[in-house]
Amino acid sequence: MRTTYMAKPGEIDRKWYVVDATDVPLGRLSTVVASILRGKNKPTFTPNVDTGDNVIVINASKVALTGKKAERKIYYHHTAYAGGLKERTAGDFLAKEPTKLIETSVKGMLPHNSLGHKMGLKLHVYAGAEHTQQAQKPEVLDITNLI
Repeated sequence: MRTTYMAKPGEIDRKWYVVDATDVPLGRLSTVVASILRGKNKPTFTPNVDTGDNVIVINASKVALTGKKAERKIYYHHTAYAGGLKERTAGDFLAKEPTKLIETSVKGMLPHNSLGHKMGLKLHVYAGAEHTQQAQKPEVLDITNLI
């Protein structure tokens, strides 16, 4: 009798990938990164287990915002005080905190529960070309053929 393989947390082999965000549209970058963080690129994908890999995104400040998203796309957050609704445009977000822009975009594509939080912790975003995870020997992932 054949049964469906269900991954167990101790059996997961995690890899490290480096993704260059230079001139890649934000949404397309985010979908590829979120898919890798979830583990959907592996044959051992199990929805209730974190089977994903670690992803390092470099050159976050050079990500592309297509169309007029830089002026028209607005990110909101609330300070929890009365009248504390704050808003920023995507262009302002990219200029001031490019790493947080990509983190927000990717984490919005992950499950909104404790498992999604664990997946989000495996995302490392850097504004420049240098990163601090050389010891993990990450593989360079060319996402132009994945988008």
